[in-house]
Amino acid sequence: MFINELSPIFREFTQHPVSFVGGFFSGVLRLNLAEDPVKSWLDKQIRSNSYTSTTTDAHNGKATGPQQISID
Repeated sequence: MFINELSPIFREFTQHPVSFVGGFFSGVLRLNLAEDPVKSWLDKQIRSNSYTSTTTDAHNGKATGPQQISID
C-alpha cells in the first residue's frame, strides 16, 4: 500500500529527473521564485539561453510584410 502511494512520485522522477530534483529542493528550502535572489538568477538564465535571430532581409525593408514570389 505504501508503494502504491509513492508510485506517482517515482514516475515523475524517472520522466523528468532534473526538474523533479529542482522542484524538490526548492520546496524543501522554501524558495520563492518571485523573490529577488532566485528571480534574478532565473532572469539571467533566460537571457543567456534566448536565441536572437538576425536576417539580412530585415535591414533592406523587405521583411516587413508578405512578399510576392513568382514560380515559372
